[in-house]
Parts: sequence; C-alpha cells; structure tokens
Amino acid sequence: MKSRESVQCIEQGRVNAGMPLIEFDSERTVSPYEFLPSWFFYTPVVVQSLVQGLRHIDWRLPLIANPSIHLSGMVGESKHDILSLAGESANQWISPFITLSKTDEPVSNQYAHAVAELDKANIQFPIVAKPDMGCRGAGVKLLTEQKALQDYIETFPNGARYLLQEKAPYQAEAGVFYVRYPGEDKGKIISITLKYAPVVVGDGVKTLGQLIDSCPRAGKLQHLYKPRHAEKLDQVIEQNEEFQLAFSGSHCRGSIFRNGNQFITDKLTRKLDAIFDDIDGFHYGRLDIKFADINQFMNGESFTILEINGASSEAAHIWDSRTPLKDIFSTLLTQYRILFDIGAKQKKRGHRVPSITSLLKAWKEEKSLTAQYPSTD
Repeated sequence: MKSRESVQCIEQGRVNAGMPLIEFDSERTVSPYEFLPSWFFYTPVVVQSLVQGLRHIDWRLPLIANPSIHLSGMVGESKHDILSLAGESANQWISPFITLSKTDEPVSNQYAHAVAELDKANIQFPIVAKPDMGCRGAGVKLLTEQKALQDYIETFPNGARYLLQEKAPYQAEAGVFYVRYPGEDKGKIISITLKYAPVVVGDGVKTLGQLIDSCPRAGKLQHLYKPRHAEKLDQVIEQNEEFQLAFSGSHCRGSIFRNGNQFITDKLTRKLDAIFDDIDGFHYGRLDIKFADINQFMNGESFTILEINGASSEAAHIWDSRTPLKDIFSTLLTQYRILFDIGAKQKKRGHRVPSITSLLKAWKEEKSLTAQYPSTD
C-alpha cells in the first residue's frame, strides 16, 4: 500500500518535475539489498569473468570494449576526454562544460581564470562542479554563486582536473544503458533507470531534522542526509516548501532509483544511434541524462547528456528497492557477458589489450583522488 505520508516525502512537485508518478510501497521503503557491500553482488561477476576469460583466452577483453576510452572506462577514465569524443552533431546533445586543473597558483587567481573561462563559454550560474576522474557522484556539487566556486577550487586536490558544467534546464533524470556491437549500425537500450531526488515537504511546524525522521524512506537513511545538511536541521521548513535532500543523481548518495525499462522505445533508441554515430569508439555504457518530461524523452526529444560512463557502468535499475535479488544477479551477469563479447570482437578488429598493471595503476590513482574530493551535494 502507498501511504499519503510516504508520497509527501518523494512526490514530483517542482524538484522532480517531468518524472512519472513514483510508486512507493510504505512497507518496503528501503530494499534489504540496496546498500549491501559491492563484493556481495560482484563475487558472481568475478567468477563468471574468470570463466569468460578462459573461454576467450583473455581476461582483459573488457578493457577494449570502448577502444577510444582509457581502459574502456573500467576505471580512471576522464569525463572530459569521453565527452570530447563527440563531434559537432553529437555535441548538441551534451550539456556545455569547461575543464580546469587545480594548480599551486593562489586560489584567487584560479577563481578569476575559472570565471573568465565560464564567461567565454557562455555558461551562467548555477553550475555543476565535478571531478574529471571519479565515480558514484564523488565530489559533485551544485554551485549557485561565485563564492561557492571559489570554495570548491580551494578544497579541490592539487594537480587534479575538474569540470564546470551548465546546470541542465530540466529536472527529470535517467540513467540509460546503451550497447552497440562493433560493426553494427544500430544499438540497443538494455536499461533505463529513473532517478528521483529525495525530497521532504514542509508543514511550517516541523524542522528539517524532524521531517527527515518522519519520512518513511529518508528516516532510514539519516546517515546519508543529516550530515549533509547539519547546519539546517533545526530550520523549520515552510508550508508546502520542498527541501531537496540530495542533488547528485547517485544511488549511494541517497537518490531514489526506479526501474524504467517500460519506457524504452524505438524512437529513443534510434536517437541514441544517431548521436553515437558521431562519437567515435563508444559501444557499451550508461548515459546520465536530464529530460523535460517522460513522454518527450520516449520520443527522443528535449533531453541533454550530462555524462557518458564506460565499462564499469551498471544497469542501475537493479537498485530499485522492489528488485528481487535474483534479478540483480541476472542483470549484472548478463551485462558483463555482453562486455566480454564486445571486447572479443574488438580484439579481432585489431585493438590491443592493455596490461593488468595499467588497470591497477589507474585504480590506485582514482582511489587516492576520490578520498581528497570535496563533499558531495
């Protein structure tokens, strides 16, 4: 059953405008599987990968599935480098961004340079700041004013690159998993994940902390939301005001994921085919997309691509709290079989497989940087 109280915590309103009406089971607001450690889900994937490696006589095939992306996007890939693969036609569907590096120069100088570059690119506040190398929403922040940009630069690790991206004009968000086998003209969408920003709605009486406590889902995820809004927990939220608890569209950061596979259409698939005709060497991964509303999105219209993620992507609809455990395992195993098959085809086409040493080096670098990134919104 869906209670009115639970709906008030997550209904569309302004924050999730354009999204389909979310169904919310008040008896299972958080899945028992949603926040289990990764090794629990990926142990069968590792076992299968060992078998696939024996079958193809090469365990490294996933590292060339997307030959134009460093290590196929398994780890340590650059958001800038991937998005920069887009040609003139595809670039029209990507949210504008600039890329900068944190240096030893005074922060005031770097801030002035960043503002000048934003002006040159005609990107206005609010903007989204994110690390060039990172995953699962690490270091992603919504910056609404220039002072916030200066603070972001100050807290960012030296020597690392970051992106400043135009905030999408749409509120609705989805993760779309797209695959296209080498040599084929058409691809396939194998997963759509609808991403709902968690919201509490004020009544003019309760504080933010109390609203979080009383929300059936947010109350069980206080460890994600309360530290992020520690300075506002005693603030009373006005009647009918929506307070967004998380900005980053990442499940582990508190966003609510729903299986949207029923919204896969031929029109949307053909639109992605056209876009990836103009993006060299991409065959497997997930797109993070903002869109105007679900009907236009299904027609392949009114959307913008925020990120293109490679080989380590998940068909994230599995983190819908209603997904059975067997379906989680089945989906992960299926997508990694596809990854090996694409990699095998790429090897036959002459692409060289990188060493495991390069994979470990990239993993260590990414892990080290991620620990230094600013907190995530």
